[in-house]
Amino acid sequence: MRRQAFAIKLIHNQKTETVEVMGRRVLITGGAGFIGSHTCLVLLEQGHELVVLDNFDNSSPEALLRVQELAGSTQLTLVEGDIRNPKAVDQAFCTAGTVDGVIHFAGLKAVGESVANPLLYWDVNVNGSRVLAAAMDRHDCRILVFSSTATAYGEPKTFPLREDMPTAPVHPYAQTKVAVEQMLAALCSSGSWQVACLRYFNPVGAHPSGRIGEDPLGIPNNLFPFITQVAAGRRDKLRIFGNDYPTPDGTGIRDYLHVMDLAEAHGTALTHLFERQTSDPLTLNIGTGRGLSVLDVVHGFEQATGLTIPYELVERRPGDVPRLEACPKSAKTILGWSANRTLEQMCRDGWAWQQANPSGYRGPR
Repeated sequence: MRRQAFAIKLIHNQKTETVEVMGRRVLITGGAGFIGSHTCLVLLEQGHELVVLDNFDNSSPEALLRVQELAGSTQLTLVEGDIRNPKAVDQAFCTAGTVDGVIHFAGLKAVGESVANPLLYWDVNVNGSRVLAAAMDRHDCRILVFSSTATAYGEPKTFPLREDMPTAPVHPYAQTKVAVEQMLAALCSSGSWQVACLRYFNPVGAHPSGRIGEDPLGIPNNLFPFITQVAAGRRDKLRIFGNDYPTPDGTGIRDYLHVMDLAEAHGTALTHLFERQTSDPLTLNIGTGRGLSVLDVVHGFEQATGLTIPYELVERRPGDVPRLEACPKSAKTILGWSANRTLEQMCRDGWAWQQANPSGYRGPR
């Protein structure tokens, strides 16, 4: 940890001083994770000062060091702690001065794990969000961008998915996200909260520098890091869960978007909330509007890299649904945001990250 101290002000119980910068002071929960770290980079480049709360359960402080190097900024204070711990959350609000807004990523996100251990997901995702909201209220900070999910729609029959369609979550992960959305809507009814719930689809890729990316612990739950690890020789073949879905090639269809597009959506949503006058909760789909099957992504990766990805077809995973595809028009209309990066860029950037970091953040710098 001593080596990290040159850039990150790691806070436990001691006091620290921070320098005022242009922009806002923003608390990012789960800021060292895949989406969180890329969003931290976007916000630092926009001139914001950040406080990151993370317990490093499935992330690394190395990601935040690299974020600051890429941004050329040290305006980031790290509080190591669990989102369910009121003292840790209070510390995040007190350690660097008044917090202007929050982006909330901290939580668990594996569908299969949520089916196997639902109580853990309700504790971390719902109780953790309750602890955060209570702390925000105490510290007079009521601007929040919430990391929600497209799986809130369940197994819809019509596509693309619009925000006015009913939620029908089919597994505990999605159920917990919908529950938090409902809690935040209740807070907005008071008239003093500004909340944006971003229902995003399937983020993939990495920063084009290859310095930050997705680094799951153990066997990946998501498709893309599994593909890149197979390409790098870390795993012998890709397992494709299900080839009997009612889709053209039998594999599941998802709306994949570049993680940098998603990170920029968070920055844009936060800016919108700072300027917004009404208090109705804002719910937006964040996707490309183009569904791709698992095999589409595999073949796209092969075309972008010139590599061959061996795979085997196995049984479906519990909780997986056949298809999720966004209608992103509201995000374009309200935020002026749209996904701009292609599948080729997603594959190229994700592979660059894997090549430069064969062991993830645990390898040499």
